[in-house]
Amino acid sequence: MATDCLFREDSYLKECSATVVGVTEQGGLVLDRTVFYATSGGQPCDHGVITTKSGTPILIENVVFTDPGKTEIAHIPAGGSASIAIGEPVQAVIDWEPRYARMRMHTALHLLSAALPYAVTGGSIGQTESRLDFDIPDAGLDKEAITAAVMTMIGTDAEVSTRWITDAELEANPALVKTMKVKPPMGTGRVRLVEIQSLDLQPCGGTHVRRTSEIGTVAVTQIEKKGKQNRRVRLALV
Repeated sequence: MATDCLFREDSYLKECSATVVGVTEQGGLVLDRTVFYATSGGQPCDHGVITTKSGTPILIENVVFTDPGKTEIAHIPAGGSASIAIGEPVQAVIDWEPRYARMRMHTALHLLSAALPYAVTGGSIGQTESRLDFDIPDAGLDKEAITAAVMTMIGTDAEVSTRWITDAELEANPALVKTMKVKPPMGTGRVRLVEIQSLDLQPCGGTHVRRTSEIGTVAVTQIEKKGKQNRRVRLALV
């Protein structure tokens, strides 16, 4: 059953009411709607608490998509958590501080990909430091110059917005996809785009801030050679 992923329309939602509509073989709770981000696209899942109608808190230690099309989400409780019945109403609340830090970092990585317009071969989003891997031949990359370029974009206070296009529209515009190994989920008929006004546009299912000024100060901390044409660029909040 498809989960209504509220974080895709509003990354700032911290909680929501929901109903348990299923339980996986691993004990994961499937809700009809959720604010919990499920691990995908290099962004870790949210942690938090699901509270039953009786007031019993259930700590959520992992959140995953159960299907390749990324339509259904299972919330995995910590060991020893209370059982919960299908059909029961619950309240879902995420740990906000780590989520917001990852929103800032994820948006900063989009700007990094705009500063370095090369194919992305991998990436990982953390709370204070993240990375992108680029398909770049031997070329001099300067940490200070890249930092300055990203900070200039942050300083424009550009709006960050989302919209949806059809699978066919994405197939007709392959240049929108910057990643080489991870393709945006298709098959549901639509794909979510994240646009940073006048700076970047690409498919992405992750959570982002509303304006680039929210990112704050960042710096490129390290550039590593990971292969003949692979360069790993690390970006940190400072």
